[in-house]
Amino acid sequence: MAGISSSSPFSPGIILIPVISLLILVVLVFLLGDNTARELYFFFIGPFRNLYSFGNMLNSAVPLVLGALGVTVAMKSGNLNLGGEGQIYLGAFTATVTALALSKFGVTGGILAVASGVLCAGAVAAFSGFCKARWNTSELITSFLLSNAIIPIVNYLVTGPFLDPETSLQSTRRVAQSMRLSYILRPSNLNTSVFIALAAVFLVQFFLNRTRTGYEMRMAGNNEIFARYGGINTKLNTVLAMAISGGFYGLAGSLAVLGTYHATVKEFSAGLGWNALAVALIAFLYPPAVIPAALFFAWIGAGARIAMQNTGLTFEVASVVQAVIFFLSTSLVIRSVFSRGRRG
Repeated sequence: MAGISSSSPFSPGIILIPVISLLILVVLVFLLGDNTARELYFFFIGPFRNLYSFGNMLNSAVPLVLGALGVTVAMKSGNLNLGGEGQIYLGAFTATVTALALSKFGVTGGILAVASGVLCAGAVAAFSGFCKARWNTSELITSFLLSNAIIPIVNYLVTGPFLDPETSLQSTRRVAQSMRLSYILRPSNLNTSVFIALAAVFLVQFFLNRTRTGYEMRMAGNNEIFARYGGINTKLNTVLAMAISGGFYGLAGSLAVLGTYHATVKEFSAGLGWNALAVALIAFLYPPAVIPAALFFAWIGAGARIAMQNTGLTFEVASVVQAVIFFLSTSLVIRSVFSRGRRG
């Protein structure tokens, strides 16, 4: 899969995707709702009514930003990591176990917990990259299959050996207070992980456009054969790009544990991997644009939940809108890749 050039990150089609999706949302509410004005009010305005809703909306965008950065790095290098949900889940569980084992070490233990989640998820994604580099195995298939294998294994561990008997939730024991990230907008769950996500956006932008390794990854993504003849080790770049991609997913899971859930809750990552992919495609693989794209996606999810709580609107309306966004953004990116291939 060819990468997308960063020289023109936006296009009219990308701008139209949110507009089209919101129009579809309004149509669905008119067709399925009982009190259209009330439902639209809670959907569009609900996330901004108070600090609790607004902060939780911002907090739900953090894993989307980090996951989308992972997608961006992989796709810029000509790869695609479809194992996001399993890697987020594995990163979260690894961070939780590490944090529980190092509970006496406070902040240092928390940093090591996050590092362990990043490394474990990155290693799983790197394995898919290695299989592609060594045997030309599709990284889409291996990353997806590995993710599907990881999820039930972690489910067993969460609900079995590591289950917290003192809670009614299917989750592990909670990490120590000294390891948790600080809240910044109470009473919401928004925490300092938002600053880590923002810093990660600009680090990825710098890495891809201002470093030799980032340049080589983008070159390999645009034309692997040309890059290979130019002396670039495309196989090493494949493994490295997939490792970085998985690392960002692992970071999303680790920060979700230390910042929001304080434990690994069974299947909390369901849907996050695919939503992060959609966010990256909406942003056209341009790291700074990941921020508004993630906020837009988080706004839709938060609006749907608030509308469901206060009206008769079902959450499936948001799922339909998210599916439309995913379809439109994927179609636009694929068309861009193939049109550039025809010009070449």
